[in-house]
Amino acid sequence: MGFNCGIVGLPNVGKSTLFNALTATAAAQAANYPFCTIEPNVGRVAVPDPRLDALTRIGKSQKTVPTSLEFVDIAGLVRGASKGEGLGNQFLANIREVDAIIHVLRCFEDGDVTHVEGNIDPVRDAETVETELMLADLDSLEKRLPSLQKKAKGGDKDSAALVALMEPIVAALAEGRPARSVVAAADAAAVSKLGLMTSKPVLFVCNVEEASAANGNALSERVFAMAAAQGARAVVVSAAIEAEISQMAPADRAEFLESLGLVDSGLDRIIRAGYALLGLITYFTCGPKEARAWTITKGTKAPGAAGVIHGDFERGFIACETVAYEDYITLGGEQGAKEAGKMRIEGKEYVVKDGDILLFRFNV
Repeated sequence: MGFNCGIVGLPNVGKSTLFNALTATAAAQAANYPFCTIEPNVGRVAVPDPRLDALTRIGKSQKTVPTSLEFVDIAGLVRGASKGEGLGNQFLANIREVDAIIHVLRCFEDGDVTHVEGNIDPVRDAETVETELMLADLDSLEKRLPSLQKKAKGGDKDSAALVALMEPIVAALAEGRPARSVVAAADAAAVSKLGLMTSKPVLFVCNVEEASAANGNALSERVFAMAAAQGARAVVVSAAIEAEISQMAPADRAEFLESLGLVDSGLDRIIRAGYALLGLITYFTCGPKEARAWTITKGTKAPGAAGVIHGDFERGFIACETVAYEDYITLGGEQGAKEAGKMRIEGKEYVVKDGDILLFRFNV
């Protein structure tokens, strides 16, 4: 799987409409009233990658297997959710399980669709949800910290390490800053085990009306400025357009998008932004049986990439045959790459690059 992300936001911002469209299902009930999503809905979509189609053709593969992206549609949060308001804490728990947060913000005016705050202000809405997540994180850490501090004073090294990790985060949260603002890259793995919602990367999705789908509007511009200040990312999407696309035959989608001044779908934009946000890349395996895409974190070495396929591949890793995507395509496949000297044998220290076609040698 590529990654999984929780779709959050206030009620009536278009979350469930977007979820339904992105997953091309009707699994989430989209309706004009708060809390229409009573249980988190999970949808998995194939990640579109034209490189995989090209590999299938050249490799004469019988099967094409893309990597996938998982969406979790989480019910609308409201002011006071961290204290149990609305549907409160049961939904905050679902956010802790995802890799990233897709924060849908309403950037359109429509008198027929009510807004829980009475008027449209996406920056305020973003701050409302972020505040609830920070309060929930702060409450979680403050309940755990005293006992850890006591153990640390008694000489427990593991507890002392956790205290050193948690205290700066508690201080930041108390000042109204999310955990991600004080987490060093070296501590990211340890912090992820704390289950903090505000340590997760955020992608703001500006849900605009159809007329603004190509270039955004004044409301989405404010969101982009906010995202830039936070080191986050933002994309413009029209949930209404995505809903239309999801019902179309694939052959009709390109023409429809072009008529609206769009070159790709909202799903494509969200996937690209999400991969960049999480530092993800794709490598491929290709043979007569199947051409397949695999997602890894940028900087992963060859044994770790092999482990995504199977743990035995990583444990028994010997080497990997490697061809860059451009060379594979230009030279007509594996044999052409070999004859041109473009296929390399790489060892355990090789850092896999985006688009690499790999064949692993292992012994268990």
